[in-house]
Amino acid sequence: MRTIASGGVPTGESHSPFSKKAKKGKSWISSILLVVYALVTIYPLLWLFISSFKSNQDFFGKPFSLPSVWKFDNYTRAWEVAGIGTAFLNSVIVTLCAVALTLLIAALAAYILSRLEFRLKGPIMSLFVLGMLIPIHSTLVPLFIMMKKMHILDTYAALILPYTAFQLPIAIFVIAAYLMSIPKEVEEAAMIDGNGYWGIFFRVIFPLSIPAMATVAILAFLRFWNDFAFALVFINKQALKTLPLSLAVFSDGYGTDYSLTMAAMSIAVIPTIIIYLIFQEQIMKGMVAGAVKG
Repeated sequence: MRTIASGGVPTGESHSPFSKKAKKGKSWISSILLVVYALVTIYPLLWLFISSFKSNQDFFGKPFSLPSVWKFDNYTRAWEVAGIGTAFLNSVIVTLCAVALTLLIAALAAYILSRLEFRLKGPIMSLFVLGMLIPIHSTLVPLFIMMKKMHILDTYAALILPYTAFQLPIAIFVIAAYLMSIPKEVEEAAMIDGNGYWGIFFRVIFPLSIPAMATVAILAFLRFWNDFAFALVFINKQALKTLPLSLAVFSDGYGTDYSLTMAAMSIAVIPTIIIYLIFQEQIMKGMVAGAVKG
């Protein structure tokens, strides 16, 4: 409702044109800042792909310009020299197995810790907090000794088991935080329908927790796919080397072939981009879930 002043001017709308212009100006400024931020963020990735088509002379002489000659054969040479086909397959096997195992164990543990009450719940949660505080690389030597005694060095298990163990604490906390936002009435309705705890988990909780699990999956995928230290220490067989190890082929004590290195890195980064584009909506839902109640 408008209020008319003594002079006949609507007091509630006297400054409305200026406020609209101010809001529009702020919107334009925000859009420009977001575009600039996006360009700054994506530029390293664009630089990587552009550099992968350069020769070594172009890379050093014109690092920020387009290639003088587009060398598409860098990709085929990098693929053959580093044995990227075998390394790519090894990375896929190790990463997918570790991600699947992490999601299964983390979802079950998060369901118990977030939905049930029992005596040792507090100490168990504290144990997982402690797991997040342990420096991962400080465990390389004891893990190497333990795996040697278990005779699992130079196997896929030498990477899958440590990856899963170190990713579980953060995975459990992300999924548990999401499950706490699900009303208890959902479980009660499932119990009335005759479901036990396993039925509730697989038919109700598991489908509802997909956004949180997508967040955990992408974080785990990036961590496992890009890991170098564990693969370097626990894998010596050439047939079992992963992608990060294959990239080290292009660098030795005498120099680095940057053209082939950039091409190999471009091949290695493509799966992470694809995975993120597929799950980006679920990731956003999982990141904001549980942040606001009510």
